[in-house]
Amino acid sequence: MVDTNTSEIDKIVDKYHGDKGALIQVLLDIQQKERWLSKDSLCRVSDKLCVPLTWVYHAATFYKAFSLEPRGRHTATVCLGTACHVRGAPILLDRVSQKLNVGPNQTTKDQKFTLTTVNCLGCCALGPVLVIDESYYSNPSGAELDKIVNSYS
Repeated sequence: MVDTNTSEIDKIVDKYHGDKGALIQVLLDIQQKERWLSKDSLCRVSDKLCVPLTWVYHAATFYKAFSLEPRGRHTATVCLGTACHVRGAPILLDRVSQKLNVGPNQTTKDQKFTLTTVNCLGCCALGPVLVIDESYYSNPSGAELDKIVNSYS
């Protein structure tokens, strides 16, 4: 995966007028564009905002929204909360892991999907639940899972 080039990072920082208080938003914008925060990106943000690199790393590692590893174009999330768990979430997670050929918190080799888990999605009545990007799927069968995964390009 190609990292955001220096001029693109500069444009993002300049959009916030170099405001140190916009550090989180700057990182969010880079994350949205590149799907991860590389060391080079973090160093450039540190330089452009004139803040210590440790501050930038602290923010990048504190919030779950940020990733210091390349992520897939799509995020597949399986809920492992109590309601989903008792309704078969571990089995769903196994099916999704096998289909994508990755474990939780891993990205497929083609950078298409990153598989994650959460403790609750707030839709317990649908459990177990798989979310891909912003689409929710209630306990998809193996055949349904094949169709769902294949529908994402």
